[in-house]
Amino acid sequence: MKVVGITGGVGAGKSCILEYLADRTDCRIIIADQVAHRLEEPGEVCYKQIVAMLGREIVAPDGSIDRGRMATRIFGDKEMLLRVNEIIHPAVKAYITQEIAKAREEGTLRYLFIEAALLIEDGYGQIVDEMWYIHADTEARRERLRKDRGYSDEKINKIMQGQLSEEAFYRHCPVVIENSGELESVYKQIDEKLGEDSCQKQ
Repeated sequence: MKVVGITGGVGAGKSCILEYLADRTDCRIIIADQVAHRLEEPGEVCYKQIVAMLGREIVAPDGSIDRGRMATRIFGDKEMLLRVNEIIHPAVKAYITQEIAKAREEGTLRYLFIEAALLIEDGYGQIVDEMWYIHADTEARRERLRKDRGYSDEKINKIMQGQLSEEAFYRHCPVVIENSGELESVYKQIDEKLGEDSCQKQ
């Protein structure tokens, strides 16, 4: 089994590529954001720490964390955001590391893909076999975010300013998938990279 880290800037089209990979290979896909949401649920490892830090006002009537209230609580407070991330990110990485170990022991998959926006920053290069950078030019990313998510230019600018530079992505990721144009071109790149494993989903 090969463990591949998938990363790239917002609007690069990572979700579309993961869907294609799921259709083409015997694989499991772990998305770090989804893991984080799971670990923030009542009874999970991050729940009590986050509620203790941010207060009961972020708790919904059903006992779960209200993500809207949580976002409002930490919006614009860099120190608070950092403290929350110091709870969530190590827990997510520990969970993913454990899942990788389980998958290796079971030995039933060809690939395990890990998608995380902070793959590089959180040191996932130490636990994956290979890093893929999904690249799209800035204007293509902006257009996708406007069309698909309804983001304003102001919001897009703010998000992009907080992300790694292209140079940093290139420096840490040996494999680059170019996703600025047509999907057919992207699929061809993936098929060439996967080689004989492509189209061999059982």
